[in-house]
Amino acid sequence: MTNEQDHAPTAPAEGRDVRPSAEGWSEPKPTAVLVLADGTVLEGFGIGAEARLAGEVCFNTAITGYEEILTDPSYAGQIITFTFPHIGNVGTNEEDIETVSMAAASGVRGVVLRTAVTEPSNYRATRHLNEWLKARGIPGITGIDTRALTALIREAGMPNAVIAHSADGVFDIEALKAEARAWPGLVGMDLVPGVTSAQRFGWDETTWEWEKGYGHQDAPRHHVVAVDYGVKRNILRLLARAGCKVTVVPATTSADDILALKPDGVFLSNGPGDPAATGEYAVPVIRRIIETGVPTFGICLGHQMIGLAVGGRTVKMHQGHHGANHPVKDLTTGKVEITSMNHGFAVDRETLPKNAVETHVSLFDGSNAGIALADRPVFSVQYHPEASPGPQDSHYLFDRFIEMIGKHKAA
Repeated sequence: MTNEQDHAPTAPAEGRDVRPSAEGWSEPKPTAVLVLADGTVLEGFGIGAEARLAGEVCFNTAITGYEEILTDPSYAGQIITFTFPHIGNVGTNEEDIETVSMAAASGVRGVVLRTAVTEPSNYRATRHLNEWLKARGIPGITGIDTRALTALIREAGMPNAVIAHSADGVFDIEALKAEARAWPGLVGMDLVPGVTSAQRFGWDETTWEWEKGYGHQDAPRHHVVAVDYGVKRNILRLLARAGCKVTVVPATTSADDILALKPDGVFLSNGPGDPAATGEYAVPVIRRIIETGVPTFGICLGHQMIGLAVGGRTVKMHQGHHGANHPVKDLTTGKVEITSMNHGFAVDRETLPKNAVETHVSLFDGSNAGIALADRPVFSVQYHPEASPGPQDSHYLFDRFIEMIGKHKAA
């Protein structure tokens, strides 16, 4: 162990049984393992659910908003490594959950942390992170050198892995290695069916305010239909705050059914998995909507769906973008904004048609971060302007959407 590990905070007693060593002193007994597809085995101490789940390991650089991250449906199929060492210190609550269905199982496959989780130290906390993870069926592991794991991901890409937590510390490592190798990975995987809404519903809740909580939209000026590929609550709140009556529909809703609702605008949400796989049923619907001239706004997976609908392609990224500190340049204004991102696929700008103008670009790696159609009222961004978690630099995009709707209705 390194000196840093020697000085790590003590984990909860339930995860730190001790065992005698050959030298006569006691050492903690691992109660969780993270087994990578290349055979690497990382031992640590279990938190959350006692379970064994396979997924793709990514890293997230955010230092706040871990509850929002762990309930973001876009993380379905992934094991999240937090680079910030102190996760769980403000506990959890019932207000910061981002998945629309409070009862739905989390799409997140596991969580990897550096230090043990402390007791909550925030007045809004209602539950310890450990208990919250158990309730949501998410296994976790602490005591991991997350710097080293992050460096591995940066060099070799996001690995497939199995995370396992068992209080008795008994693991069949060879079986876990085989399971990690056998997991097919996210390429070609449509994960939207597991996170989309089962039926249509309305949304009127607006954003949270200090000492007031969430408000409600009772005088909407526009009607927006939001296609749910795994939508986050704060996106819907910002649409409602902007003056919209919001109708949320499942991902497989037909173009005819969407248009029958007579929307002033259509919103395409974020979501998990390979956009090309989801696009098999979503792209024809989006093409039809674009052809009608209805103003359309897409975020994250919705951005990728628009890219595919106009004839572009998407590609798997080496390490993806996951965090709340990603700089993006708005090419239409020249301004730089700090954004929240969560995606492992990207639109290949070289495959876009001439009428798809690049509007935003990542200043980390130069990848595409936004497009707009020159001949239709359609635009999209790769990142998360709803700022949950993350900075609020990009809230203006919702205003752009409302302005676009207003111009279309006035035409």
